[in-house]
Amino acid sequence: MQSDFRQVYLLHRRAHSDSQLMLNMLVEGVGHVTMIARIKGKQALKHNAHLRPFAPILAHYAGRYDLKYLNSFELAQNPLELHGKQLYCGFYLNELTYRIVPRNEPLEQIFELYQTHLRSLAQNNDVEPILRSYEFQLLSALGFGIEFDIDANGEPITANLHYQYIPELGFEPTDTPQYGFSGAVLLAMAEHDFAKTTVRTPAKHLSRYLLKPLLGNKALKSRELFISR
Repeated sequence: MQSDFRQVYLLHRRAHSDSQLMLNMLVEGVGHVTMIARIKGKQALKHNAHLRPFAPILAHYAGRYDLKYLNSFELAQNPLELHGKQLYCGFYLNELTYRIVPRNEPLEQIFELYQTHLRSLAQNNDVEPILRSYEFQLLSALGFGIEFDIDANGEPITANLHYQYIPELGFEPTDTPQYGFSGAVLLAMAEHDFAKTTVRTPAKHLSRYLLKPLLGNKALKSRELFISR
């Protein structure tokens, strides 16, 4: 079955053979798709020049089964210019998406979510709020999101109370605030407001806790690169 031209972003590429590349693509209106690109002769120059991260591509691909073949493509726009920490964070967005978004499942909203946050990275030096926003919204899109404004009993979160996170249940009121989250922090997370340090630190710990079962024991290379810089 053939597709029309669709906008895609490259998440990951690797050699499949001497004349082929294996590509993990995020496809507009579709989701995470694996493709084979043939690289022979003059095609190799085009693939190496244009099949790279952060470049929106118009692609035509075909295939009846889960593995598709990239027939032709062209740049939709110039690649986003990411430098320094924005570049490392862009690699993190790619690796996280590649690792936890299932392939060949109808998750069309992921493309817009990814593109919006990638563009935000290119326009902002303060990257941490963008990363937290992407992580929590991606988890929600995959069915692993949590309610930040409603507790485990169905009651609204109250700013002056403290809560403990219970897996698969949510946040329950607690009398030991040192082991939990303030209601004010949870309400800020509900609004994707990570401007304050008092919100950023617990949000980072919580996102890593929620992502760990999906990532498994294999470390994120992009995170290690960011730390080493």
